[in-house]
Amino acid sequence: MTAAAVRAYYTADEVRAAEAELFTRVPAGMPMRRAAFGLADVVARELRERTGGVAGRSVTLLVGSGDNGGDALWAGSFLRRRGLAVRAILLSPERAHAEGLAALRRTGGRVVPAPAAADELRADDLLGTPDLVVDGIVGISGHGALRPVAAEIVAGVRCPIIAVDLPSGVDPDTGAVAGPAVTAAVTVTFGAYKPVHALGAPHCGRVDLVPIGLRLPAANLIALEHRTVGADWPVPGPFDDKYTQGVTGVCAGSATYPGAAVLCTGGAIAATSGMVRYAGTGAAQVLAHFPEVIAAETISTTGRVQSWVFGPGAGTDSAARDRLAEILATDLPVVVDADGLTLLAADPSLVTGRAAPTVLTPHAGEFARLTGSDPGPDRVASVRKLAESWQVTVLLKGRATLIASPGHPTYVNEAGGSWAATAGSGDVLSGIIAALLAHGSDPARAAAAAARAHALAANLAAHAATTAGAPISASPLLSHLRAAIGTLRELAA
Repeated sequence: MTAAAVRAYYTADEVRAAEAELFTRVPAGMPMRRAAFGLADVVARELRERTGGVAGRSVTLLVGSGDNGGDALWAGSFLRRRGLAVRAILLSPERAHAEGLAALRRTGGRVVPAPAAADELRADDLLGTPDLVVDGIVGISGHGALRPVAAEIVAGVRCPIIAVDLPSGVDPDTGAVAGPAVTAAVTVTFGAYKPVHALGAPHCGRVDLVPIGLRLPAANLIALEHRTVGADWPVPGPFDDKYTQGVTGVCAGSATYPGAAVLCTGGAIAATSGMVRYAGTGAAQVLAHFPEVIAAETISTTGRVQSWVFGPGAGTDSAARDRLAEILATDLPVVVDADGLTLLAADPSLVTGRAAPTVLTPHAGEFARLTGSDPGPDRVASVRKLAESWQVTVLLKGRATLIASPGHPTYVNEAGGSWAATAGSGDVLSGIIAALLAHGSDPARAAAAAARAHALAANLAAHAATTAGAPISASPLLSHLRAAIGTLRELAA
């Protein structure tokens, strides 16, 4: 897989190691000035787009004691040269970056020390009336919530914030927020994307990358680019037929919960399976929606398939367990979701030791049932641990969906919103994954591609609603899934 095919995310330790190597190759101070120049350029561009110009506008810098504070100060000096009024609030005046502070002062920037205690603070007077605020409080070495003075100042901001490298108060490696934190309109990161830019995306806003010359290793956290998903999506070739395009088996739903069967089957159909075979007691409702499906009452009479999906609405009684055991006893790829995960939580031996590809698709509550504890703030470590322990591929749902597979990089899909957080949405997703598995895709890559298409379909459905941007139900996902796949294909062209 080429670097252009994915977006790579690097931990704070990996970035610091790459920066240390960079400092041996370039003159002292050059990386910071490269970063600051790029930051200043983004600030100027944002001002032009938001206010129509740069000259005469005002920017306030929130400056901490680390290199991020230095980046902000140097950027302030470059902005002064473009005619902006720049005010720097020093949160640790005695530890401010000396060269950056001197550069800002030489260009006429105003420097204001913050009070030592929050009860001495008047945020409005300190901030002024800026058009933009630059958050340079802490960088990738910072952990935990904003301290009281910084938190009070940030709470007083009444204009968009541009974060330097990452929003202060958000963990760089997990995206976790333990208290007051910055919510940025734009985050300008230097040299590499960090996990926070996917896992803490709601706090980051748009993320712009400024290259500074880092040499980076292969990443352990990656995201498929839209064009990569589109290029890989299976389409029929000149000699394909309905069998060679992948036959997906669906064992989902029931007479009690037929909707799960309809949604899961619909996901497999919309994801361009050559054929979908359904096994279960929800056949009448499935066929009413999708007459092209081949339906049977039992797994043994379903006919030949190339993958299975089991679980949505399937029940958790002994009969459901027997059906799951029958499917897992095959040598076919299997997706297990919903009720199937509840059955596995009660009896992990059904799946542990299985040689054929297996994909589990829990949300946080189902993850807790499988492992005995919720994913916690470090969701990446948690999903990797389950995947390694059970030797399966695990897709942990969320706005930032994670896909871990033993011995491989972990995929992340940041959905750009939570439109898919609705009942039945996961049923559609499991059908999509199973369709890609039936076509022969690698399990982790199939799950990552399915998550990307699913998220795009949810966004399209939300913005096609009567009130654009309104919450959606799961059913519109099906009607927008083919459009989403078409969009991905167009991006790959």
